[in-house]
Order: sequence, then C-alpha cells, then structure tokens
Amino acid sequence: MMADVHVRNAMIFDGSGATPRPGEVIIRGNRIRTVADAAAALEAPGCEVIDARGMTLMPGLVEGHAHPSFCGAKVNTDLGDIPPEEHLLATLRNATLLLDHGFTSLYSAASAKMRLDIVTRNEIDAGRWPGPRLRASSPEITVTGGLGDETRLHQTRSSFGLIADGPDEVRKAARLCIREGTDNIKINISGDDFVNPAKGAMTVMSEAEVRAAVETAHDFDKRVNCHARAGLSVKRAVQCGVDVIYHCEWADAEGLDMLEAAKDRVFVGPAIGLIWNTIHEAAEFGLTAEVVAKLGMQRVLDKACETYHALRRRGVRVVIGGDYGFAWTPQGTNARDLEHFVTLFGYSPAEALVCATKYGGQMMGEELGQVREGYLADLLLVDGDPTRDVRILQDRSRIAMIMKDGAFHKHPATAPRARAATAAE
Repeated sequence: MMADVHVRNAMIFDGSGATPRPGEVIIRGNRIRTVADAAAALEAPGCEVIDARGMTLMPGLVEGHAHPSFCGAKVNTDLGDIPPEEHLLATLRNATLLLDHGFTSLYSAASAKMRLDIVTRNEIDAGRWPGPRLRASSPEITVTGGLGDETRLHQTRSSFGLIADGPDEVRKAARLCIREGTDNIKINISGDDFVNPAKGAMTVMSEAEVRAAVETAHDFDKRVNCHARAGLSVKRAVQCGVDVIYHCEWADAEGLDMLEAAKDRVFVGPAIGLIWNTIHEAAEFGLTAEVVAKLGMQRVLDKACETYHALRRRGVRVVIGGDYGFAWTPQGTNARDLEHFVTLFGYSPAEALVCATKYGGQMMGEELGQVREGYLADLLLVDGDPTRDVRILQDRSRIAMIMKDGAFHKHPATAPRARAATAAE
C-alpha cells in the first residue's frame, strides 16, 4: 500500500503556465489532496515528508505522439520484420524507458502490430510492469499505396500499416481494432515524403473512408488520430470529426481557420523531432544531405515552423511528441520536443511546458497534467527551473523524483543531489 506524501520547500510549476511559486503539496493515495503556498506551513501527520530543497515540483510529462512499439527502425519494414514475441518485450522496455525520463503518460499515435500497445497497457495497468499511463492505439489504417503499405505484387511485406480500401473495409478494420482493445484508432489520410507513391502533399484517403473511421470509433466511444501532412487532409480531418491531427505542415489559410474554430475539440501535434533529426542527425543511417535535399525536408521544416507559429497565436492546443522510435529519433530523447517548441515555433518555455503537461492531460482524457487539488498524482521533482530552460528535462539525472498515480517510480532519496545533501548533513 502506498504511503501518503508531503512535499515541502518546493517551487511549484502547476501546469497552467504561471510562474513557479514556493509551496507544498500533500498527496493522499493516488490524488493531490492539498496545494498550498509555503507560508501555509501545512501539517500532515502520517505522511512521508519530502524536502524538495527548492527544486521544481511539476506535473509528469505527457508524450502526445508516442510510438512505444517503434524500436529503432531504419526503414518501415524493420518493424514488420520483428517477431511478435520479441517485439512485445521491446515495447515493454520502451515504456519503462519513457517513464524513467519523466513521461508519466503516453498517448499512442500508432502501434506497429495490432496488440502491442494493448498488452503493454494491460500489463502496466495490472501493476505487473513499470510504465506510464498508456492510451493504446491501433496500427495505422491506410489505403493501398498509402503510408504503411509496403506490399508489392511480387512480395508481401508489413510495417505498421493495416490496409483498408473503401468505407466498408475501413469500418471493418476500425471495428477489428476496437474489438481487440484499442483506445485510439489511427488513420493515414495523407502520404509521407519518406515513402512511395503517396507523398506528404497528397491526400489519399477519401472523405467517405475518413468518415467511416470516425463514425465507427465514436460509436464505440473511441478517439481517432490521423496522419495529415497535406493541406486538404487537414481540412478533411476537421470536417469529418477527427480528434487528434498530426503534422499539418501544409495547412492553408482555410485549414488554419478550421483548426482554430475547432480548438476546443481537437488536439494537434507537429511531430517535429523526426523532421529535425532527419535533416541534422540521420546521415549515418543513409539520409545524407543529398538524400534529405531530394526529399525536401528543409521545406517541410520551414512549413511546420510557419504553421505552428500560426497555431500558437490562434490558441490551438498543440502537444509534444516527435515520432520518436526510429533509428535517428531514439526512444528516451522525447523531451527534446520542448526545446524545438521554443526555438522553432516561438513558444516560451512555460508555454511549451503547458503543451507537455496540461494539454497532454486533457488529451489523455483524465484529471492529469496539473498540480491541482483532486488531480491524479503524476508528479516530477526537477533539479532546476525548466520554465527558464526546458533543456533541463532532457537530462534524466536532473529529475530527482518520478511519481505516477501517487507511487514512487524514482524516489528523491536515490537522486544524486538528495544523496549529497544527506551526506552533508
């Protein structure tokens, strides 16, 4: 049974975007019972007392475009080639790795195989495996020739795609995924510049197919995520009721207006880590400067910056998560997205942290992402002030405490700073 906890002498970043303030927090069971200013000098008999020594207490991070089953693939078919038994073990290890880096919740953007997310979620929820909260996704429902279709007439290959053509097949695919236990359905409305023949500026899933997926998922009270780079694909996603729209680089003025009009309903995620790393850090994997130029990646990055500057100004809820899990976007480096939001999209550090906490919690659909009375106790204690420098969160050694659901995944007594302070006393 977990002990109640009293965190004292902390600087609290509550997830709202407000400046951190001195305070203390009492956790009872798996919920935040009390949040008070330091001057309150709370008494909490029976609680374990954690002296934060001025460190920052903040909500756990939420990965809004998670792929826990993506295991360092260099090409999409690498994911299909992994046997399911080994693939499940790798997915479980990735989940723990992300929790080790302060991500207490994962909103999956797609599973590489049907039940990988589902089984991982179930093992975590049952307490048999350490990991974050996880909203499990389906594989990426796509059309013949779309992103995720790696088969050719002479050779059957798989990656992360589930092929469905026409609204009836899409509806059946969505029902199959829901029957197997997914929380989210993923559809690929546009193509992607990394594959052939459907490129990123192409909208390859019809309106009828998108509507079939959305109506089916919503009938079962599930959410729909989509891959939408092309301008038309973004508008189609909004028109058809998609809940989470990823990428959006080529959104035109009408598309931006539509996203703004739907900002209380939709979430958007740029998944910028993959684009940035492709341009700057992927040469050893065959993505040389010449290949990157041929793919037009710099233009994609420029369009993403333009789009997300506009979405920030329009108040659209944007979440972090950068397609981590490929060879050049390794799992565990996900907090780099916070820096990208600041340096590429014009967010202040506090605004970027809101994207990673408050908006992520809303996306998860639970009382998460804020240091707020009554909310679930998913909390970090950070050595430093991430509202001044978000790069702190890229260093797991600076995260002195990781608490999920009121229980310690990492106790502050095991952190280097805490040990040093104890020794000095």
